[in-house]
Amino acid sequence: MSDHTPTQTPQDDNQLIIERREKLKVMRQQQALGKGVAFPNDFQPTHRAGELFKDFEAKTTDELAAVGAIAKVAGRMMLKRVMGKASFCTLQDASFGPSNGRIQIYVKGEDIGDELYASFKHWDLGDIVAAEGRIFKTKTGELSIHATSVRLLTKSLRPMPDKFHGMADQEQKYRQRYVDLMTDETARQRFVARSKAVSNIREFMVANDFLEVETPMLHPIPGGANAKPFKTHHNALDQEMFLRIAPELYLKRLIVGGFERVFEINRSYRNEGISVRHNPEFTMMEFYAAYWNYLDLMTYTEAIIRNAAQKTVGTLELTYNGKAVDLSQPFERLTITEAIRKHTDAGDNVNDSVWLTNALRKLGLSEAKDKLSSRTLASLQVMYFEETVEEKLWQPTFIMEHPTEISPLARANDDRPEVTERFELYITGREFGNGFSELNDAEDQAARFHAQVAAKDSGDDEAMFYDHDFVRALEYGMPPTGGCGIGIDRLMMLLTDSPSIRDVILFPALRRES
Repeated sequence: MSDHTPTQTPQDDNQLIIERREKLKVMRQQQALGKGVAFPNDFQPTHRAGELFKDFEAKTTDELAAVGAIAKVAGRMMLKRVMGKASFCTLQDASFGPSNGRIQIYVKGEDIGDELYASFKHWDLGDIVAAEGRIFKTKTGELSIHATSVRLLTKSLRPMPDKFHGMADQEQKYRQRYVDLMTDETARQRFVARSKAVSNIREFMVANDFLEVETPMLHPIPGGANAKPFKTHHNALDQEMFLRIAPELYLKRLIVGGFERVFEINRSYRNEGISVRHNPEFTMMEFYAAYWNYLDLMTYTEAIIRNAAQKTVGTLELTYNGKAVDLSQPFERLTITEAIRKHTDAGDNVNDSVWLTNALRKLGLSEAKDKLSSRTLASLQVMYFEETVEEKLWQPTFIMEHPTEISPLARANDDRPEVTERFELYITGREFGNGFSELNDAEDQAARFHAQVAAKDSGDDEAMFYDHDFVRALEYGMPPTGGCGIGIDRLMMLLTDSPSIRDVILFPALRRES
């Protein structure tokens, strides 16, 4: 039975797996007789497909013959055409370029020996194969390698997805990312882009005198964000621990210690919902700079986003979900109330608590769940903004001046203490970053933590704990500081035009297979 027919049923796959295991069994028997190795580990390729196309694609057949270049390659066999005494196969390696990491191999029995050629004809798609030979072009002009030797390096025991359709099930692509990557060039390019973006961000931070640091993932007290943590137990210490929800409080301890600019590209964990924008395990970058305020942070955050886009995808004029996103223009800056006035018909009612409460009820927010009547004006404004404005902020926009009551780590505005010197960056209708002038008044911070504890006692499981050591650190004195966190996963969704956060995380959280 051939394993490269256009369509296969699960029953076909099961039979193919049995056949492939039988082939491996024969290889092991041959190894026991001293005839080869089932899984050899002594071959190293000297070339990749992308390099070969770069160096030789433009040369004519005669020029290639005159050069007489020899190449040693290895990769996964993606295609095979057996034609009697001669055959073709296509190997795929990790390179990119016009060839998409693929190079054709021409195999003849008289060149590699009849016995090996007979074995080659029974190799399967998905096998890892090595080939060595002369570079040439076929009659149709395709750059190829005329093999003088071929070797089976790894036997693939499972058939590849149908070559015409690939993996159709999206969850299967997430669950079996290894198959997704070997069969979908777009997926491979997406994750290469992610790696480049993170590297570019790191280089940009270091070039601007930020020190990269590492802080704990296991916290005795969860802090740095309003979020529900994952819990675990440390046996040796015999105490409850929490997976990091944010590195903020540790990074600010380093500012206290004398490092004036620090950053961390970190994994954080929040025991909350899963959606196209949320994964329980995610990557963000947080950075802190002494003697900066939230205005400085906005300017620098804008520069980070632009640099990442330019270095990763080569342009500041992006397209997301079919709509243009222009990063080349200055990002708009609006307060929450200015954004409501601009994007809704609320007008002066934006400052009317009764009107906002009734408007929120009409939008479906329940009195019992959201305690509308007990909320402050600033809190109601935030809720109304989230319900009516957030999704309209397609072009990059900084939303400023969040209420003090929901910003327990941010510095209050000197003229309007009910709001903080805080911003959130929105692009394509979703939040990309959060930053603020840091609260460095130890007594004010202690009072804010007490308020958070009271909220937690009242049933808010996302409210913060009281962190005595962090307050103690502030009591030693932290210089005026600005800090910001940028969601790397959401940034990559934008840069690669990906609809779901699962598309840009190699192994997203999924329900365990039954």
